[in-house]
Amino acid sequence: MSARILVVDDQASNVRLLEARLQAEYFDVCTATSGEQAITVARAEQPDLILLDVMMPVMDGYETCARLKDDPSTRHIPVVMVTALDQREDRIRGLEAGADDFLTKPIDDVTMFARVRSLLRLKAVLDELRFRESSSAMSGLSGDVHDDVDSTSRVVIVSTDPRSTARYAAAMPVQARVLEVHEPSAAIAAARDAADLLIVDLTANDYDGLRLCARVRSDAATRQLPILAIVRPDDVQDAVRALDLGVNDIVHRPVDAGELAARARTQLRRKRYADRLRSHLDEGMELAVTDTLTGLHNRRYISSRLRQAMDSASNGGAPVSLLLADIDHFKTINDTHGHEAGDQVLRDFSSRLLTGLRALDLAARFGGEEFVVVMPGAGMAEAEIAAERLRSSVAGSDFKLGDGTKVPVTVSIGVAQARRGEAIDSLLRRADEALYVAKNAGRNQVQAADNAAA
Repeated sequence: MSARILVVDDQASNVRLLEARLQAEYFDVCTATSGEQAITVARAEQPDLILLDVMMPVMDGYETCARLKDDPSTRHIPVVMVTALDQREDRIRGLEAGADDFLTKPIDDVTMFARVRSLLRLKAVLDELRFRESSSAMSGLSGDVHDDVDSTSRVVIVSTDPRSTARYAAAMPVQARVLEVHEPSAAIAAARDAADLLIVDLTANDYDGLRLCARVRSDAATRQLPILAIVRPDDVQDAVRALDLGVNDIVHRPVDAGELAARARTQLRRKRYADRLRSHLDEGMELAVTDTLTGLHNRRYISSRLRQAMDSASNGGAPVSLLLADIDHFKTINDTHGHEAGDQVLRDFSSRLLTGLRALDLAARFGGEEFVVVMPGAGMAEAEIAAERLRSSVAGSDFKLGDGTKVPVTVSIGVAQARRGEAIDSLLRRADEALYVAKNAGRNQVQAADNAAA
């Protein structure tokens, strides 16, 4: 995995050393020698990851990291703090400033590249979500990954030692709901049950924690679940394997409660941000194909599906028919009772429309008071029956408005079956012509288009 990495250190020799090691692994490297310069370069170059030295004059790494995370244009970039300090206070201070991880000098290449690859994988996923979200109808999400952890966050802790799970649970944010699992075989089920973070103790000898992590990552239901692993400080191999398997973060034993809590909050916030991105993306996709007033499909979506069904029919597939329905005298309803009443009629009409359709039929609001139903696999006779069923349902009982007033509503419907090789515009035109005949003949009726070849 190649990426652009920003190296920040006030010592030129340190910059050159890290630059050479990263370039040897085919990373693209840009550099800065101060906190201010780092912020400027990060904004301009938009690197995929920042390796940030802590001990710098004027603006140290903590302040630099905090400013990067406060800036909407750079807060999504992972920051790894590089430091000779290895005290718990230093790590916690860095995590609270927004750092994603730490590397202690002298830097071990194996550990560094494992952590770098892990963070780059995560950023690639979030970047894709952010790109899709920004292109959707629901763009405008703030991109803030620093929301407080809320009471719905659910943490699953897995260890065969109850004393360990109790200690880890005590370190979790007070708002989070914690489930302690002492039987690894039950961990997958617990992780699937709406978990937001999985903490796995890899130091136990009576079960394979790495295999558990691999199963979580290979399961579609838990693939996006953050994993925080507990490892022995001298077990570099397990730490690297865990990161390569997709574990998001690791904590060394003996576990410091403050550090564990800070790392857990980071993972929960990141998970919440990713969930919000996915939710906004889903909403945007739904808006792109849905009419917001009626909940039916919109014109763009139904046109696409109609084209697919007509192509299938033209290539020897099942026939496809079309219903084009228009509510009679809808302008009079709006003028007499108001637009809010008109909207209520459109919603109720849509409900009656859906009630009479088959599971494979597709209904859409085509514009104003005009509606379309695409009926894959239906010939003209079946389509006429469906149209008459809709007409009867609408005319059979009055529509009730918000103030209790009841108004009679009728609908006129044109029906057409697609001809072999026919263009979508031609089919819609024939259905519209049949609808026009129904309107001119007195409304509240169904008319079928001539299906003879032109």
